[in-house]
Amino acid sequence: MHYDQTPPETPRRRFGPIPVRMLVPNVITLLAICAGLTAIRLATEGRMELAVAAIVFAAVLDGIDGRVARMIKGQSKFGAELDSLADFVNFGVAPGLILYFWQLHFLSNVGWIAAMIFAISGGLRLARFNATMDDPNKPAFAANFFTGVPAPAGAICVLLPVYMAFLGAPTPPAVLTALYTMLIAFLMVSRLPVFSGKTVKMRVAPEMVLPLFVSVVLFIALLIGYPWHILSACSLLYLLSLPLGWRSYRDHKRDAAAQVPQPAASPSKKPTLVVPEQASPEDRPNRLN
Repeated sequence: MHYDQTPPETPRRRFGPIPVRMLVPNVITLLAICAGLTAIRLATEGRMELAVAAIVFAAVLDGIDGRVARMIKGQSKFGAELDSLADFVNFGVAPGLILYFWQLHFLSNVGWIAAMIFAISGGLRLARFNATMDDPNKPAFAANFFTGVPAPAGAICVLLPVYMAFLGAPTPPAVLTALYTMLIAFLMVSRLPVFSGKTVKMRVAPEMVLPLFVSVVLFIALLIGYPWHILSACSLLYLLSLPLGWRSYRDHKRDAAAQVPQPAASPSKKPTLVVPEQASPEDRPNRLN
């Protein structure tokens, strides 16, 4: 009599259907990755204006996907990891390669090292953000600040020499561009507090709705009509505002330290003088005869 020694097959785990609201933010993130990869291709072909425009488009999509996920309650761990990957490609690798193909290649290995430092700094900045996102020891006011320049802002600012060249300004020396690239990379991995605006209330007074719409439309129209002027001005204003964020963080930290109750000092006890007792005659030893 033969017995079947093969173990019974374990039923495969079946996942339930995924709601569409969980997919929408991931689709936006994938579009951002496509924009970043297209920017790299355009840079290799020498079409720098379109390459920079693709990076700006990726930055816009990066600002949208998180807010859309929160609005429709479509956050997921998968989406967070995909977003980190997209930020590394779009705002670390792609800007570094654009600068390399634009001018840094004239420095040979030195230019490639500068481009690599920027790309790696973007990856390290994102890894640190993910590692410290749920830090329980972080003070409450720190939620309104980034640690270091965020990757999208760093990518927009590092391309400032390219914007200036598109405006007809004299092209800076390649060495100066490499130093500027490494400066932005240092700001990304630094401990500099940068204002994030995450805790700003997203409510608008009824009388400000129409002016807000007009302002947004005006900004988009200016960005389309004068892209390099607007990007240059925004980059310079952002870099000049960094000391203000550091000062605001310092003031919040000082106010938080002042609100911490100090432990009450225990009353000091006066030292008591101990007087040695004199021995009685009975306790004295007899003289030796």
